[in-house]
Amino acid sequence: MITPNTIQQITSRIDIIDVVGEFVKLKKRGTNYLGLCPFHNEKSPSFTVSPAKEIYKCFGCGKSGNTITFLMEHEKYNYVEALKWLAARYNIEVEETETSPEQKQLIQTADSLYIINNFAKQFFSNSLLNTDDGKAIALSYLKERGFREAVIEKFQIGYNPDSRDALTNALLANQFNKELLPKTGLVSVRNDELVDNYRGRIIFPIHNNTGKIIGFGARVIGKSDRGPKYINTPENEIYSKSKVLYGSYFARTAIDKADECLLVEGYTDVVSLHQAGIENVVASGGTSLTVDQLRLIKKYTNNLTIIYDGDSAGIKAALRGLDMALEESLNVRLVLIPDNEDPDSYVNKVGSTAFNEFVAASKKDFIIFQLEVMLQEAGTDINKKNAVVNNVAETLSKINKAEDFTKQQEYIRQCAHLLRIDETGLTNLVNKYKRDKIVKDEKRLSAEETNNLLQEQAQQPEDVLNDTQFLFNQDEAHERNILRVLLEYGLKQWDENSTMADFIFEELEQFHFDNTELEQLFEEYRTQYRQGLEPTTKSMLYHENTTMRNLVISISVNPFELSQKWDEVMETMNIVNRDISHQDVQMSVNYYKLRKIKKMIEENQRDIEKAGYEDFKLLHEVHKHLKDVEKELTKQLGTVIIK
Repeated sequence: MITPNTIQQITSRIDIIDVVGEFVKLKKRGTNYLGLCPFHNEKSPSFTVSPAKEIYKCFGCGKSGNTITFLMEHEKYNYVEALKWLAARYNIEVEETETSPEQKQLIQTADSLYIINNFAKQFFSNSLLNTDDGKAIALSYLKERGFREAVIEKFQIGYNPDSRDALTNALLANQFNKELLPKTGLVSVRNDELVDNYRGRIIFPIHNNTGKIIGFGARVIGKSDRGPKYINTPENEIYSKSKVLYGSYFARTAIDKADECLLVEGYTDVVSLHQAGIENVVASGGTSLTVDQLRLIKKYTNNLTIIYDGDSAGIKAALRGLDMALEESLNVRLVLIPDNEDPDSYVNKVGSTAFNEFVAASKKDFIIFQLEVMLQEAGTDINKKNAVVNNVAETLSKINKAEDFTKQQEYIRQCAHLLRIDETGLTNLVNKYKRDKIVKDEKRLSAEETNNLLQEQAQQPEDVLNDTQFLFNQDEAHERNILRVLLEYGLKQWDENSTMADFIFEELEQFHFDNTELEQLFEEYRTQYRQGLEPTTKSMLYHENTTMRNLVISISVNPFELSQKWDEVMETMNIVNRDISHQDVQMSVNYYKLRKIKKMIEENQRDIEKAGYEDFKLLHEVHKHLKDVEKELTKQLGTVIIK
């Protein structure tokens, strides 16, 4: 496990805006930052990041946490992987302690997949560039296709020899885990033996957004009847094809700069366009577009231009996913390459300048193009044309953001003209599909929402529930308040000789928490403090224990803040900006102690009622002592009433 000292170094360097901004397009809104939530499908941004508290919160789906939990949730890292990702980003050396066998195995499995892929990438690259077969068979083929060595090295393209087990033997010779190899897709098990899976193929490594290799695409050389044209890595712990766009690691900066993403179908299309200087391009890898892929694009731009082959298969492929793109509020345009060409062959044929000019001149509006295709297929058949009208109306109903109202009205006008129908009638039909969807969603979600609400209330800490529930859990409220001031002020000076944490520990030495989870957090703080680690809200937000992290978040997030205008209105009072830490700590400790004393008095009173003569005398003395303490605390606090 990573040492506490290393964790503290990492958490002290974290900039949540820097990290979350790597994956979500954020805009400053007051003191916070706002963006579209990466965890659920939303059209209006409700994902808020607070740099001051180093916490994110989505007010749509309820997801919340810190920088590390964001990486764990978004990138599917475990806790250690997220810390190592941050350590690498901030150039921090990682020190580790012993981990449990289960944890060690989990970490090794994830790390091994990356390491195996990286080794395979080097093997493939060496086979392509430094072996006779690689040069004669694969490199010569790539050069015939117009690829230069610079772009081949940039995308780390390689070659798997046409041998039964060349890669397998290399992997085994380097003592990689034999059980993990089939999971990578690099090898297959045949007749109880491991053999190469990508024999005699060009290899395209697939990178995630941080540049790590998560999988491969293997293409046959030339035309071959031996199996499919492409073989891709199977789904595993680090590779999910529905969440990946080939080339996105190399295209991110260019997409953001151009404010446009070009989407092509194949790996070679991406490589050829990059070589031609057109770098804002990614590929879907021959699969239908998914919501996750569209959201990956939306992180960098709202403008998507799909460039596919001009044949019927290319047209159908381009039209798939249109409704999803509209729901994600992407501005979609379509370019079809003419003369049975694809983007790869066409850019090599005409050059980058002519290709860019062609794309700029040939962009078709996606919805209008789809309508034209459907009308052409319908011909004069009334029933088919009626189906077209309904399809178009349903598609237009997907444009449902308030800011896209004008866009929708313009589409209705143009589509009504092409369909030769009344514009008002089409508007009514679009609205009908909207209403039908709302009713359908309400029926589908009503049961789920009721169940989720009950579950959320059951899991919600008592002090954030309604007032009636709050009254029944005052003990926990006072315990949480002690932790709040400890986290917020613990390291500040109480007097010349002690900190506020010292004061709190001394005052509460004879008292214990009723809530075991809160007591564990209190003891964890005390342990770290006595080890000289200087625990704070920020450092505790990144604790390896999920329960403790969630407690710190719930304790530190206050739904209410005093407006800065109070200081403007009450100039001499300095209400907002004054230091009230001493008063806050003193009152919190006194209220906590008073609550505990009152409970002790009640328990002692019950014991008195059951006691014999000798026990009665002792318990009566205890009662007098407790009442004296209660009186002193009440005096310090002023008149108080605790129910």
